[in-house]
Amino acid sequence: MRISTALILCAGYGKRLNPITLKTPKPLIEINEITLLENSINFLKKLGVKNIKINTFYLHDQIQSFILNYKSNLNIQVFNDGNEILDTGGGILNIINSSDEDDFIVLNPDTLWGDNYLETTLNMISYYFEKKVKNLLMIVNKENSFDKRMRGDFSLSDQLLLKNKENNFIYTGLQIINKSLFKNEKVIPFSVSKIWDHAIKNKILHGFETKEHFIHLTDMEIYNKLVKNN
Repeated sequence: MRISTALILCAGYGKRLNPITLKTPKPLIEINEITLLENSINFLKKLGVKNIKINTFYLHDQIQSFILNYKSNLNIQVFNDGNEILDTGGGILNIINSSDEDDFIVLNPDTLWGDNYLETTLNMISYYFEKKVKNLLMIVNKENSFDKRMRGDFSLSDQLLLKNKENNFIYTGLQIINKSLFKNEKVIPFSVSKIWDHAIKNKILHGFETKEHFIHLTDMEIYNKLVKNN
C-alpha cells in the first residue's frame, strides 16, 4: 500500500435527504445499522490506510463528536471548512495543505463501500503508480447503478475520461489525487470539477472502471428503497 492518507468529504448539506438531514448530517445517516461515515472508515482501514482526514461544515459538531467517541487505531482528524463551505475542491485543498503526503485517496461517504470494492481499489492504486498518473477516478457504467435515474458523468476512451453528449460512466465517489494538481489554487470555495476539467483539457484525467453494483444514497427515494430492502 503506497497511499497512507485518505480524505472523506463530509461538509455538504445533503438537502436531497431532507427532512432527515435537517437534524442529522448525511454522513451520520445509518444504512444496514451503520453510519455512512463509519462504513467508509471501515473500508479505508481494510485498504491499509493509516491516516484519515475528514472535512466538515454543516452540523460540524455532530461529526466531530462522533469521531471523538469513535474507537479506532487509525489517526483520524476532523477539519472544519471555516466560515463558509469550501465545496469539494476547496475542501480537499484545505485538508491536503495540512499534510506532507503527495498522493491521497478521496472518498465520498454517500456510496455504500463494501468489501466487493477492495480488489478494484487495490488494482486502481497499482495502476495509479505504474502509469504515473496524477488523478484517477473510479467509474462505473450507469447500467450497474442501483439508482437508474443517475446520468453518466464521463465517457471513457483508452483509460482517459472525456465529457461528451452521451456519457455512460458515473463517478463512484472514489478518486486518487496528487497534491500538485492544486498548486495554483487558493483555499476558497470551488468544485473539484475545476481540477477535472483542466485535466480533461490536458488529457491527463484517467478513469478506472469497476464492475461492481453501484449504490449511492442520492435522495429520500433511494433511502426508502434501501431501508425497505433491509
